[in-house]
Amino acid sequence: MDATRALFRGIRPVDVAITAVLTFFGVLLMNMQVGMEVGKPVDGVTIDSNGVWLYLFLGAPLAVLWWRRSVIAVVLVATAVMLLHTLLFGHVVRCGAGLPLVFVLSFLAGYQEDRSKSWWALATVQLLGFSVLIRDAAVGIEILPVVAVMSAGGWWVASLARRRSTLGRELRVRNEELRALRDQRALLDVTGDRARVSGELDSLLDRRLRQLSTLAEAGSRTADPVAAQALLTRIEDEGRRTLEEMRDVVGRLRGGEVALSPAPSVAHLDALLAQHGTRLVVTGDPRALPASVELSAYRLVEHLLAVLDQDGDPPVDVRMAFEGGALEVTVTGRVTHGANVRDAIARARERARLQEGTLQVKLTRGRARAVAHFPVVV
Repeated sequence: MDATRALFRGIRPVDVAITAVLTFFGVLLMNMQVGMEVGKPVDGVTIDSNGVWLYLFLGAPLAVLWWRRSVIAVVLVATAVMLLHTLLFGHVVRCGAGLPLVFVLSFLAGYQEDRSKSWWALATVQLLGFSVLIRDAAVGIEILPVVAVMSAGGWWVASLARRRSTLGRELRVRNEELRALRDQRALLDVTGDRARVSGELDSLLDRRLRQLSTLAEAGSRTADPVAAQALLTRIEDEGRRTLEEMRDVVGRLRGGEVALSPAPSVAHLDALLAQHGTRLVVTGDPRALPASVELSAYRLVEHLLAVLDQDGDPPVDVRMAFEGGALEVTVTGRVTHGANVRDAIARARERARLQEGTLQVKLTRGRARAVAHFPVVV
């Protein structure tokens, strides 16, 4: 089994196809001669022998299967088979299948990368052409120069094809190398930029923390409530400013990997609610809220909307009321069938709890009404 695998290793489908075509011509040609009687003239030349042994000729095209291992060896085997066939059977028609074999082998010889072996293979192909024509019953040795020129032409065409194929492979390899170098260069540039931006972030944090620390110390030493309130407001403003600058620096640090945007707030609720076919109703005296409260209010509404039917009747209703020292958010709508309401409520309640607020939820006949209260420092 291993010996058989080793024998046929490296043979490709195209090799089998070429060999099958050459063998077909050989079988067709020999079938035309098997039935002939000994001594019967063909084109003025008497056939010396006939019978099934004429098929010994098929050994020549079958050798083409192994041309990838050595074209010279294949040509020599085909030549030996052809000479043996000539000695055994004398004048028979061999050119019909022998000359296509000569031209195919000359082309395969030109396709060899080793130039010295290619030249030697071409020389042995001329010997094969001589063995085909020396005692052919249809044509004579006089056409050997024409066969030599045609086989040399096939060899030259194959050489050009091989050069183009080699050039194409080299170009593909060079392109891959250039692509790899380009990626490495880009990676180095990105790494350098990230190192620089990381330094900027470190400097920013150090500077801002010193400023906030100075403001906090000043606030701890003052006894004036108005001045303390002003310092706290300034600390809050500086904190927000630091947060925005950090987002900008981190966005540049992470490049295009993640699209960073400011944290959502109640101002973004209109866009969120538009996806559910409703809008936000605001009552009371709207005013600026701490960033943490705005984010928690937005997330609370987002969690509840995820389990409400946007096509329900009546539609989803979201209201926000500014009342004294609290922000009240009310969300009402029909619950989507199969939605995980318990998990959504737990997430929303956790958001309210983060701001020391409360969330009350009432479920009645498939409808939910949630009311959240967020305390706001005035």
